[in-house]
Amino acid sequence: MSTEPELIELRELVPPGRPGLGRTRLERANALRIAPASTHKPARQQAPGRGHHFQPAGPTTHTWCDLCGDFIWGVVRKGLQCTHCKFTCHYRCRALVCLDCCGPRDLGWDPALERDTNVDEPVEWETPDLSQAEIEQKIKEYNGQINSNLFMSLNKDGSYTGFIKVQLKLVRPVSVPSSKKPPSLQDARKGLGRGTAVRRRTSFYLPKDAVKHLHVLSRTRASEVIEALLRKFLVVDDPRKFALFERAERHGQVYFRKLSDDEHPLRLRLLAGPSEKTLSFILKENDSGEWNAFTMPELHNFLRILQREEEEHLRQILQKYSRCREKIQEALHACPLG
Repeated sequence: MSTEPELIELRELVPPGRPGLGRTRLERANALRIAPASTHKPARQQAPGRGHHFQPAGPTTHTWCDLCGDFIWGVVRKGLQCTHCKFTCHYRCRALVCLDCCGPRDLGWDPALERDTNVDEPVEWETPDLSQAEIEQKIKEYNGQINSNLFMSLNKDGSYTGFIKVQLKLVRPVSVPSSKKPPSLQDARKGLGRGTAVRRRTSFYLPKDAVKHLHVLSRTRASEVIEALLRKFLVVDDPRKFALFERAERHGQVYFRKLSDDEHPLRLRLLAGPSEKTLSFILKENDSGEWNAFTMPELHNFLRILQREEEEHLRQILQKYSRCREKIQEALHACPLG
């Protein structure tokens, strides 16, 4: 039996023909068990998403499901990805996708600049170690070149603060809690939010021209910038689903480089100056297929999962060939001798 308290609606009944007189009694109007947390109206059933053309994802696609948020693991059944909008999900989540396909997304890249660009080409960036006097001089030069109030300032402890501008060039959708109520300050202090499981999620595509300015310290790491951006937009996806890139134009070509988690974007901004052609920051999906983004326990867990998948795949193959062998032997026994 359920341990939930039974909430019963009672109404006062008056004996027929004697209004206002006699003894009244209470009777159940609706004897329904109602869970205390489920007094709201049931959610309306959403229609399945239209326009998607899902195909098996490649074996090097190490990413997270755009529907449930869990990591997509495996080799044989890696997951599914829409060939149009790049929506990526588990096989088990395919039937639950309610977001319509938006088609191929034009994120505003200039093909004339990027036609002959090797995006993955490593570029040697000058990141010299500056003395305190050189940092102070760089900050003065930087503030003298900008035409806004987004200045850098030197702190007493030798660090400095400033603003970085990040463009969000996301092809795939992001997920936010389906509840319209934003997280409270108490929730943030308790660490609730992305660290806890989100039961109901809503996916949507960010506008292609989404831009955010962040006020950061010189010691703020790239991974912290990603987490801050996700908090700004209330995104509950795993931060490792995304990566921060720097974009630079050189000799008529555009180069991209993914920042490591421990790099400091504000320091790169100071060294490059305020020109966005020289250097700009872009948030993109982290679909490079690198395993070094995971912790040691996670990698060991993935190895165990892959071992179970391998054993199941071998069992299915052996069973398939065993059935084929049995049918051939039955055919041999049925054939007349001679």
